[in-house]
Amino acid sequence: MLDTTSLTTAVDRFADRLRAAPQSRLQRGAAAEALALARELSVRTQELEEPGSAPREMPDAGMFAAADQITVAARDLALVLTDPDELAEAVGLVAEAQQRAGV
Repeated sequence: MLDTTSLTTAVDRFADRLRAAPQSRLQRGAAAEALALARELSVRTQELEEPGSAPREMPDAGMFAAADQITVAARDLALVLTDPDELAEAVGLVAEAQQRAGV
């Protein structure tokens, strides 16, 4: 089993910062960036679980749910990851999203 602590730690840090961010920061794009990350992580999970199936898009549950959405999506991905390179790529996606979100 692959140790995915690096992914869950990175996402928890990003989610905590989103939860602490003012509404104005979320509205300026931090929530949208988090939703995009959650959707990407969700698609990656679905591709590993159901290869060849059309992925379903994670719905937009609103800016105040973005932190929870990235947390759920990352934990789902962490459960199915088996390749260290895919893990490193996912951790990189989280870091890039957090930087773009400005939190």
